[in-house]
Amino acid sequence: MAGSRETYENKELAVESTEFEVRAAGGVISRDAGTDLELVIVHRPRYDDWTFPKGKAESGETDEQTAHREVLEETGFDCELGEELPSVTYRDHKNRSKIVRYWEMTICSGVFEANDEVDILEWVSAAQAGERLTYDHDVDVLSAFLTVVSER
Repeated sequence: MAGSRETYENKELAVESTEFEVRAAGGVISRDAGTDLELVIVHRPRYDDWTFPKGKAESGETDEQTAHREVLEETGFDCELGEELPSVTYRDHKNRSKIVRYWEMTICSGVFEANDEVDILEWVSAAQAGERLTYDHDVDVLSAFLTVVSER
């Protein structure tokens, strides 16, 4: 896995997103595939990486609105937000402090079409996601997601 190790925040350690120069949000989209769970990972040609769909907040937008809009823009899927997952904090490529909040998501409707931000979307098993995700912080989000799912 490429990328440096970033940390994620526990839900119990609330982090004010206003403390960060960049706010972003996204989701871990899942579906049942027989006996397995499949997750969405996306390829972004601009960065040549594999990640979960996410993006930066627009002015006046809540983090939940950002997560919904960004996932819709990148995947074409209108999703329902579920449980919030731990946030990820790190310094971006412009050395700005950044927080990314994530939610579990399930698809209500929509179809993926390649676009400027995401050229490939794949449904993969959790094990495959762990091997394919580019950034360590995404693997942390995957682990948190799997913990939430296993506790049900």
